[in-house]
Amino acid sequence: MPARFSAVRRSLVLSAAFAPLASLVLTACSKPYVFHGVDITGVPYADGFSLTDFNGKTRTLADFAGKVVVMYFGYTQCPDICPASMQVVAQALYDLGEKARDVQFLFVTVDPERDTPEILKAYVTHFNPTFLALTGTPAQIALTAKDFKVYYKKVPGKTPGSYTMDHTAGFYVFDPKGKIRLFEREGVSAKDLAQDINALIEGH
Repeated sequence: MPARFSAVRRSLVLSAAFAPLASLVLTACSKPYVFHGVDITGVPYADGFSLTDFNGKTRTLADFAGKVVVMYFGYTQCPDICPASMQVVAQALYDLGEKARDVQFLFVTVDPERDTPEILKAYVTHFNPTFLALTGTPAQIALTAKDFKVYYKKVPGKTPGSYTMDHTAGFYVFDPKGKIRLFEREGVSAKDLAQDINALIEGH
């Protein structure tokens, strides 16, 4: 057999031998991303809101089209859980670097009686100047919380104005198309939150 045909045959044999390996590598590269948060894609709730930001502007989910939206329900006089959660989001956005511009964090107050627009603005922008806070009438807040299956309840203090608020702690995360995708539990690390947000930015 001429050397030229022998070389061609060897090449074909080698290609056939390595084809399964190439397929394996491709499969490994295309392995689906596994979210750290709870995947709630397609749930029949948490599909939007209509509230007022600290500048008096009515806001809906459509205002943030093209961005990953992270929503948190809390209140400014929360002693520990809310500040810790805010720091987690701030750190996650810092870790994302330039991609942070594709993210909008929204803080929804469950204490509209005390959380005035001025207080909300000072509170959330202390953690990150891009953060927005949303408020509304007690009825609007109650409706939004119900839509998101968020529990909250006033706990009386020693004086009428010193009450605290029990509330669901965690982050609701929408993808850039405005679809609810994740619930990140309280205690999620900034690193894990940043990875999940980045995955949504990249279309996972």
